[in-house]
Amino acid sequence: QVQLVESGGGLVQAGGSLRLSCAASGRTFSRYAMGWFRQAPGKEREFVAAINWSGGNTYYADSVKGRFTISRDNAKNTVYLQMNSLKPEDTAVYYCALRTGLVGTNRYEYDYWGQGTQVTVSS
Repeated sequence: QVQLVESGGGLVQAGGSLRLSCAASGRTFSRYAMGWFRQAPGKEREFVAAINWSGGNTYYADSVKGRFTISRDNAKNTVYLQMNSLKPEDTAVYYCALRTGLVGTNRYEYDYWGQGTQVTVSS
């Protein structure tokens, strides 16, 4: 089993920054791809960013490219999402997820999920 715990969400003004963290336990974290997804009220859960096991390959949704950065520290079993230049449309619950296969952007291919952390961006 895998446990994923997100933290770092909150309320921020447009243009501000937040850094989300996701701590993993229960498996050898460094072997697996990790992703961040988000879900706004009334909308489908959507892909935000993903990173392969080593951190050497990263992928971003077009809507966050150039503003968000995904990274990982395998020694700490933690993946991060640095969010800069936040916009009101970034408001959502953010989830981290672990994929036992290759890194990808499809949420249905991820095997374990955290409980989510709320990010609210005010205008």
